[in-house]
Amino acid sequence: MIRKTPKSAAGLALILVVSANSSLPVFAQQIPAQLPVQAPFPPSNQAPAYSPPAISQPGTLEGEAYTLGAGDIVRVDIFDIAPELALEQRYTILTDGTVNLPWVGSVPVAGLSLRQAADVLSQRFSRFIRNPVVTVSLLAPRPLKVGVIGEVNRPGSYIISVISNEVTQTSLNQRTASEGGNQWPRVSQAIQTAGGITGLANLREVKIRRPKVSGGEELIAIDLWRFLKEGDLNQDILLRDGDTIIISKATIQDSEEATQIATSNFSPATISVSVVGEVGNPGTLQVKPTTTLNQAIMAAGGFRGGRASRKNVDLIRLNPNGTVTRRRMSIDLDQNMNEDRNPRLFNNDIVVVNRTFIAGVNDFLINAIGVPLTIFSGISGFRGLVRPNN
Repeated sequence: MIRKTPKSAAGLALILVVSANSSLPVFAQQIPAQLPVQAPFPPSNQAPAYSPPAISQPGTLEGEAYTLGAGDIVRVDIFDIAPELALEQRYTILTDGTVNLPWVGSVPVAGLSLRQAADVLSQRFSRFIRNPVVTVSLLAPRPLKVGVIGEVNRPGSYIISVISNEVTQTSLNQRTASEGGNQWPRVSQAIQTAGGITGLANLREVKIRRPKVSGGEELIAIDLWRFLKEGDLNQDILLRDGDTIIISKATIQDSEEATQIATSNFSPATISVSVVGEVGNPGTLQVKPTTTLNQAIMAAGGFRGGRASRKNVDLIRLNPNGTVTRRRMSIDLDQNMNEDRNPRLFNNDIVVVNRTFIAGVNDFLINAIGVPLTIFSGISGFRGLVRPNN
């Protein structure tokens, strides 16, 4: 009598055979590899190593999203809801960085992009509306607070407003684009607000220090000389709230390049120069930034005949660090602009045209005995004795 194997036992044997010839899922089959030995963590009191901010080139996408802040006027729309539940046309972000909305109350949005703010509001409104579709649009941006330091005439912190149309209820209702109707300020506008660049500014290496929402800062390098020379508008980048513009000092200056920079709108329209001493009209002059030493003397009425010494002209320069430099120069009115004989003047320079030796003796006699030097002109040899070369 043949004994039959139960079906359950046969099925089990079949499973064992198949299992021995097939592979299990990876997560159930593989044995975890031994983890590499890691160095112990540094003590908690050890300060992390400082890493300077990376320098980005203009036009990169990093940090391009506008971040909301106190003073921004935004529009919040919720789609597919009853008309009587529609929100107002505009909301202002308060000084604490929140926006007050119906149903959800005060919501913090400062530091968020428009997309991030829409996501946050969608989560808040999801308590009252099933699958809400929320959009946030920027109607009127807040003024920007930026810093301008380095080789500018008035370094400091400035509030720069975004140029926009008059904000009325009608215009706000019509604006839906993130920057519709607005002209965003650029680096050139901030430089102009700070009084323009000095004569020593290096426009080839301008830095913008920009804070990041996630912490730290981004350093952006731009070349404004390339903007002037080639018209590359990508170098004159848009400003962001909290930016700091750093203009370094040029170590080497080319006269042709300096002249072109001085005639651009990066430089002030006029500079203040004082010309005193033996000139026709001594005083303070408002001249163009391209004005040279010879031109300033001529603008002050020129040399006084018989009294001015062309070989003894002093150029006094007040440096930004508080020091004063003085150069004694010999003037040749036929000289073109050059650093040795006819330099370009800077703001607040002082030009002193000294008197000749004979004029000094004449002034001394008048002050001492009340008699001018002219009464001694008949005495043989006296004029030659007191008149050295001037």
